[in-house]
Amino acid sequence: MRNVLVTGSNGQLGKTINELFSKNEDNLDFTFVSREDLDITKTTDLNEFFKINFFDYCINCAAYTNVEQAEKTPEIAYRVNSEGVKSLAKSCKEANIVLIHISTDYVFDGEKKEPYTVNDLPNPINEYGKSKFLGEQFVQETMDRYFIIRTSWLYSKKHGHNFYRTILKKTKTQKEIPVTITQIGCPTDTVNLSKYIINLVKSISENYGIKHFCDQKIMTWYDFAKQILNDNSLTNIITPVAIYDSIASAKRPKYSNIENT
Repeated sequence: MRNVLVTGSNGQLGKTINELFSKNEDNLDFTFVSREDLDITKTTDLNEFFKINFFDYCINCAAYTNVEQAEKTPEIAYRVNSEGVKSLAKSCKEANIVLIHISTDYVFDGEKKEPYTVNDLPNPINEYGKSKFLGEQFVQETMDRYFIIRTSWLYSKKHGHNFYRTILKKTKTQKEIPVTITQIGCPTDTVNLSKYIINLVKSISENYGIKHFCDQKIMTWYDFAKQILNDNSLTNIITPVAIYDSIASAKRPKYSNIENT
């Protein structure tokens, strides 16, 4: 039996993992903790938690993901995505736990014209991306036994605040919905990412390091919005625009598709 801790369990990915795997099958025993249960930014709490609990793996789904707000209050993003991850990595190393840390395609600048590989040099262009990249660096500097999984345009059909659920919400009040055509990426369902993560655990892989995972269908946000409407048999109109939100302050990568590891 392998004991698996999932932090940030109230987020869309944490909830999906819980929904799919919490029955503790395949010799995996899961413990799910939300920020209220375990705040990764509080080092003392982390140390105490790992003193009285034993785990083989920690899947870190805890993150600050509000890209716009990160530009306005970057200290919050860095506290969670960088310093919190640093503290978690230290605690995992001391407790001999394999850390599986979830990162993002936003560590890249979007200037490349083909999918980013794990060997491409990150160059984030917004505070959210910078905070996530710094968190990656802390994990790499601290640990030997880790997986950093970068994913792209993550969404859940059932949980959390994301593009998929936002579009569905807008269809209830807007006949026409403006969506940008200037960003290209790869929407990734939390169901598929969850299965990839758990397969790493079940296989007891020692091929540590940075991994890329996405659903491999390249499109714009405009394309994705049309797909969402089609999948749900909705007749609203998606209007292509250059900029989705005229008051947005955070820069976004124009092209952030990643090549699966």
